[in-house]
Amino acid sequence: MSLGVGPRRLLIDVSPLREVPAYRRWWLGSLLSGVGAQLTSFAVALQVFRATGSSAAVGLVALMVLVPTLVVGLLGGVVADSTDRRRLVLVTMATQLGVSGVLAAQAFPGASLPLVYGLVGGQAVLVALQSPAQRAMVPALLGTQRLPSGLALAQLSFQVSLVAGPALAGILTAVGGLRLCYLLDAASFLAGLYAVARLPALAPVGAAARRSPAAVLDALRFLRTRPAVGGALLSDFLATALAMPFALFPAVNALHFGGGATTLGLLGSAPAVGGAVAMAVSGGVRHLVRPGRALLVTGGVWGISVAGFGVAPALWGALLCLAVAGAADTLSVVLRGAVVQLSSPDHLRGRMGSLEFVVGAGGPQLGNARAGFVAAVSSPAVSAVSGGLSVVVALGVLGLRCRPLTRPLVGVDGDGRPGRAAAEQGS
Repeated sequence: MSLGVGPRRLLIDVSPLREVPAYRRWWLGSLLSGVGAQLTSFAVALQVFRATGSSAAVGLVALMVLVPTLVVGLLGGVVADSTDRRRLVLVTMATQLGVSGVLAAQAFPGASLPLVYGLVGGQAVLVALQSPAQRAMVPALLGTQRLPSGLALAQLSFQVSLVAGPALAGILTAVGGLRLCYLLDAASFLAGLYAVARLPALAPVGAAARRSPAAVLDALRFLRTRPAVGGALLSDFLATALAMPFALFPAVNALHFGGGATTLGLLGSAPAVGGAVAMAVSGGVRHLVRPGRALLVTGGVWGISVAGFGVAPALWGALLCLAVAGAADTLSVVLRGAVVQLSSPDHLRGRMGSLEFVVGAGGPQLGNARAGFVAAVSSPAVSAVSGGLSVVVALGVLGLRCRPLTRPLVGVDGDGRPGRAAAEQGS
């Protein structure tokens, strides 16, 4: 379906915020919690680096997040499909508030680094349990007609937190130290708790999942019946695992742009800025009948932009390529979520959300590892260009081999459009 050219059709659709008060509260709470999470990420990295002077020690923080994400992420979907999702999110949010409080209490010179690593790992476990339930709650709040717009709004709040969080963290650290970042992160959970507490019970519709790791197999069996869903997950994984450029930023900055901290910060924020702009003009996604085909296109744009970053001779060119890459990546996340959530019955949405979560978290980590290794044996430019072009080739092959991904989306009510089956709740 045509997206139209009118400027109003391009602007992000904010009708879910106007029309569904429950979603509006959830969205505002998620925005504040997202900014708070960025405050803690900044504070943990800086605390570890100040204590050790080692980039490897800071890298270990990412490992403490990745392992629980991959191990617990799939099980989180089983829990989300076997219990009241509202209650699960309340419990995990309240526990995260406590973890942030402990982080604030330990933020003093000479603090125990094993304690910091343990707290970060504990938070990762809680996020892995919470995220599938949160993803499954959104269709229940919005219904399938509003879901693409709701996913775009959620992605906009995430991008805003990526832009605003680190800048705010730097100011807060200068004014009140790392402890202030941790305390404000803890306070940010109060908004999320209030929003979720106002919701009704959100038990899965249909048969509850068995509380067993074997219940994950139900989601994998479902993928066999919906190749478009499997293709959407695979396209996102290929794009990030083959061409994640963030590990290249320090080397590219040192080789080509003077190595200054300010320039490095610009490289790091450019994708988030592009993503925020893309979401501001994402109104067309709600009209798409073939989101899978659009997903392949945005993945190709991501790959070409990463390759362009690798050969950009000037800083403005590199920043522009990264901004376009960030815009394409953010649109891909929305399109992937639309395919997965609209195609999944409610009793499986937690487990399907956990597959999304694992793909979305694991692919970038593998991609950064690939980028760093290839750059070490060749050059950052070779790493970026080879990764970006390999994405274009891989997604081209996927589009040819997985034709259901490029066809009109068949929703859970089987009508070939974003479905009408999900219940809508307006308060």
